[in-house]
Amino acid sequence: MFTRGNFFMFIALFSIVFTLNVFAEEATTEEDMFEEDIIKTSSGDLKITFIGHASVMFTFNGKIIHVDPVFREADYNKMPEADLILITHEHGDHFDLEAIKTLRTEKTEIILTEICATEVSGGIVMKNWDIKTVGGFTIEAVPAYNIVHKRQNGNPYHPKGVGNGYIITFGDKRVYLAGDTENTPEMKELKNIDIAFLPMNVPYTMTPEMVADAATAFKPKILYPYHFSNTDTSIILELLKGEEDIEVRIRDMP
Repeated sequence: MFTRGNFFMFIALFSIVFTLNVFAEEATTEEDMFEEDIIKTSSGDLKITFIGHASVMFTFNGKIIHVDPVFREADYNKMPEADLILITHEHGDHFDLEAIKTLRTEKTEIILTEICATEVSGGIVMKNWDIKTVGGFTIEAVPAYNIVHKRQNGNPYHPKGVGNGYIITFGDKRVYLAGDTENTPEMKELKNIDIAFLPMNVPYTMTPEMVADAATAFKPKILYPYHFSNTDTSIILELLKGEEDIEVRIRDMP
């Protein structure tokens, strides 16, 4: 029998459940929506958050690094503010002034290219092959450009000398984010890369065959294809299935 006492008990329970749901929703951040991997390093855990396309976030020893943050991939109003931001080049799927403004604080360091620096004040310009220590991290700029894929006017989608890939050192781990590039000679000569993010979509970057060619040359221990759009990622798995020293990890990074 539903009594007055039962009624008030029901109201009380409903209020508790509602309050807990509200707290749970508030505790859930934009960061929680994305896949994450934890990599052990000599200086602690490196957390990789796979945001989408070319946007990646690293968490290491209490610091937050955002690479190519763009609002089309996440609501950066709900993401952790940056200690360091790296921008590979000026194209809109990598360079978003609003995302930079949202993540930036008075202490945020920004590494970018010469072209991007014309639109962002106070950044640190890195040219191909520059090496700098910024925010306690060693950063190396690697050339990122097209050799084969070109626009109708004959110009490459990404000319040589303009864009960067970056190698970031976390403890004893070297992480390479290639940016928009093909399997260049410079890429294939890289050494001691533990983790590599290689783009895999045509005509702007690489085919799976190009990715496989580069990976077998410099042999990253872990390979994350990214920026892959509608490319069938099973192809790269098949191409590299005999490479026991390279672990291919597919994450949600179209």
